[in-house]
Amino acid sequence: MSEVSLTVNGRRVSASVEDRTLLVHFLREHIGLTGTHVGCDTSQCGACVVHVDGKAMKSCSMLAAQASGSDVVTIEGLTDGGDLHPVQAAFKEHHGLQCGFCTPGMIMTTVDMIARHPEGLDEATVRAELEGNICRCTGYHNIVKAVLAASKTMSKVSKGKTKKAA
Repeated sequence: MSEVSLTVNGRRVSASVEDRTLLVHFLREHIGLTGTHVGCDTSQCGACVVHVDGKAMKSCSMLAAQASGSDVVTIEGLTDGGDLHPVQAAFKEHHGLQCGFCTPGMIMTTVDMIARHPEGLDEATVRAELEGNICRCTGYHNIVKAVLAASKTMSKVSKGKTKKAA
């Protein structure tokens, strides 16, 4: 057994778990955050993407014990006082979802992608960076539109904050 202690969505959590417990199962089964999905258990689909210490990670490929001491953000942690995150709003507005199973992972990957490309994104970059996330419903067209729209919105917000600080 391993004692796992980490911060999830700003809240400190601890539990004693089997050494082989994956982070995705810790999130879902031990602390009840079911927005992170288990799609393939082989790190292929991306439905389980969360942020660990600010970086997108597939939580089905990481042991909970490996995440101990880390700051983890799940899809449930993106909202700010009930308001949708700009990426969530863009997915809703541009219908970047159908069944919704891949959506949490797509959104978490997108948030990370935009953070790494604050200057903005183009379609080729978005498509290349989404290769690790599989959607079986949409054909990706509306997902790409949503990512580009969110990138544009967040780039404007980021530039606005920079101007105000100056």
